[in-house]
Amino acid sequence: MKKILLQKKSHMNWSWVLMVVFFVLSIVNIYFGILGLICMTIPFVHTFKGHGKLHCSHYCPRGSIFGKFLPHISFDRPLPQWMRTNLFKNFILIAMLTAFGISMLHSGGDIKKISFGVFRLMLVSTIIGTLLGVFFKPRSWCQVCPMSHGTGMVDKLIKKD
Repeated sequence: MKKILLQKKSHMNWSWVLMVVFFVLSIVNIYFGILGLICMTIPFVHTFKGHGKLHCSHYCPRGSIFGKFLPHISFDRPLPQWMRTNLFKNFILIAMLTAFGISMLHSGGDIKKISFGVFRLMLVSTIIGTLLGVFFKPRSWCQVCPMSHGTGMVDKLIKKD
């Protein structure tokens, strides 16, 4: 089954549209920010189904938008080695989870505040990813992405059993 999924055509050519739609809808009405939770959970769904980091290579809207638009303005330099270490990736993952957790605590269960917190996390990570993509290779964010790193760790745990 995994082999069949990997042979399917990648959606990376058009999935960037989902990212644009998400940001436009969230700016028009912040309640759409809650849809960002889909972007945060789908990679883990693929991983728990035994497909590893399939989401990153075939579906990720953020990776798609970076790959589609940033090659035209990127300095195309390799990401520094220290940014590719597990220590740095763990730091980014913990920082993002902490920021998200604090945001959710401060929301008090208010759906509008939760939506804004999700939107803010998505926006900040997209801005950071864009900056990395301009100064380094277009999809540099993909090398340090907390979702990618987290799903990679879960995948290793699953395969270990």
